[in-house]
Amino acid sequence: MTRAETKERNRRALLDAAFHAVSRDGHRARLDEIAERAGLTTGAVYSLFGSKSGLLGALVIDYLQPYYEEIERAVPADADLVGAVDAFARHYRRGCDAADARAGQSLQFTLLDLALRDPEVGPRLATAIRAEEERLVALFTGRTHDGSVVTPDRARRLATALRAVLIGLSQGVLLGLAPDADEQYFADTARALVSGADLVGGGAERTGGS
Repeated sequence: MTRAETKERNRRALLDAAFHAVSRDGHRARLDEIAERAGLTTGAVYSLFGSKSGLLGALVIDYLQPYYEEIERAVPADADLVGAVDAFARHYRRGCDAADARAGQSLQFTLLDLALRDPEVGPRLATAIRAEEERLVALFTGRTHDGSVVTPDRARRLATALRAVLIGLSQGVLLGLAPDADEQYFADTARALVSGADLVGGGAERTGGS
């Protein structure tokens, strides 16, 4: 193996080990145990990620990146804003039925717990999440809605609201608290955010007329 291939192999091994350790032990996950599971030393963690918080920040990106890539494929490029929001919400609901949905939810809870407990982990995780969420903002920006074109600022407001609502609904589904929240319910709720609040109207640019 080349040096670059070895580095990537070690990086992958540490991320996989961190996923298992954090999902199992939460904030008590130990760096030496993560390194041991990966067949490496803690020195490899510092060399590749800088610190434990750097490893956890990379873990968030590693977890979120495929998720956002799936969203981009699920939302039609030529859909207007309402159509894009509908497709996004339906995709989000289908994720609740995935085989790894509960494990993913557990990881999210654990990472939030770590962010609240560790003053170094919190900012790193927030930065990693914001970077990935910009892809969601880009997904909505430029789409038409009610004779207007959605600006980045308004797309960001909408993305924040959508994530908050859909995360809450998804938790309800996985915990058995919202058994009737099917795909249509998710889509209806998401579309209501577009039509029922000034999330895209005031900051959008008119495509024609005054």
